[in-house]
Amino acid sequence: MTFQIPWDALFGGMLLGVSGLVLLALNGRIAGISGIIGGLLKPSKGEFSWRLLFLAGMVAAGFTATAMGFAFPDFAALNPAVTPLSAVAAGLLVGMGTKLANGCTSGHGICGMGRLSKRSIAATMTFMAAAVVTVFIRFHV
Repeated sequence: MTFQIPWDALFGGMLLGVSGLVLLALNGRIAGISGIIGGLLKPSKGEFSWRLLFLAGMVAAGFTATAMGFAFPDFAALNPAVTPLSAVAAGLLVGMGTKLANGCTSGHGICGMGRLSKRSIAATMTFMAAAVVTVFIRFHV
């Protein structure tokens, strides 16, 4: 068995890190997606346009990658047992978790840990522990 480097995942991770760094350096803001979307839903003065542009850039990047021929996996085909109802329930649980943690994996896991924030390190450890337990229950119980 040979080991192959997942280049697209490495490249994507580097782009996430660079985008978080650029947003922090140029705007003084953390690239936490739940906070950015939350700020769109309840905008403060002068906060709406950069948030909208950031999210539009994320969507445009997905369309651009598709147009350039990058293939995205069909997760429904990988696991046909996942129903739309279970996907919605999972999304709601993730949303509740980000609310409880005052942020999401991008804000805490990428930006917060990069700044050595103790709160972000604890939140990321909690996210990962919950993920391990969830996968274990899903596949072994």
